[in-house]
Amino acid sequence: MNRPSIVFFGFSMAGAEVLRQLMEDGANIAAVYTYEDNPAESWFESVKNLALSRKIPVFTPQRLEAADIANIRQIAPQIILSVYYRSLLPDEILKTAPRGAYNIHGSYLPKYRGRAPVNWVLVNGESETGATLHHMTARADAGDIVDQEKVKIDFEDTALTLTRKVSAAARRIIKRSLPLLENGPAEGAPQDMAASSYFGRRTPADGLINWQWDEVKIYNLIRAVTKPFPGAFTVMDGKKIIIWKAKPLAQKSGLTAGSVVSRAPFIVATGGKDLEISDCEETKK
Repeated sequence: MNRPSIVFFGFSMAGAEVLRQLMEDGANIAAVYTYEDNPAESWFESVKNLALSRKIPVFTPQRLEAADIANIRQIAPQIILSVYYRSLLPDEILKTAPRGAYNIHGSYLPKYRGRAPVNWVLVNGESETGATLHHMTARADAGDIVDQEKVKIDFEDTALTLTRKVSAAARRIIKRSLPLLENGPAEGAPQDMAASSYFGRRTPADGLINWQWDEVKIYNLIRAVTKPFPGAFTVMDGKKIIIWKAKPLAQKSGLTAGSVVSRAPFIVATGGKDLEISDCEETKK
């Protein structure tokens, strides 16, 4: 095959979407690096199984070791492409690709560099986000931008629906940018790092609801971490309650924040107006 070879590093929904697009476009995928599938993350397509379906060599190290660097040097790819791979690629790997090493990040850079950008934009009540193809550097999500696309965030979006939107944008980006990469190194525009923002990894404990917040801020947290993520939670009558779905109301009961206004429908007072909860479950602490 005459087309430049690619070593693909990818995971999650966006990783699978972009890999499928590369396959449809007939890209020369020499190898795929991903992770072993976890039943707890079965809500997105398996990058591993997708690659194996096309008989592409697959490697699934928990972390990249010297043996992996040696393997990639032996493969001698022309291009490195990373999409939602969970580890920064060492410089030794980036240097193996004469036509460039690139990453697709799930935000409209330079905003929301770092981890869990889809969750963070919802937590913060943003009205838009995006996906960005950029050169990889030693600094996370800081390389020159090759292409990017904005994604509108609807008030009803959850982490799952927004992940689907961002993954679709990532797929469109690679479809139109693949010729640039194959004839690369592709030109890119420097990011305005003075306008950048960076967010770290989220943990289940970050889902704790503060009822002193107003109803929209609480709603944003709930939709940001609802299924398939761990969920927002509170403690009522000594019981941990995970809240999966809610909606802000126009009414304000005037009760103390965190008080139950009614059981049917299930309405709780906040630091602002009231919040109606339509899906929740009691769980072990």
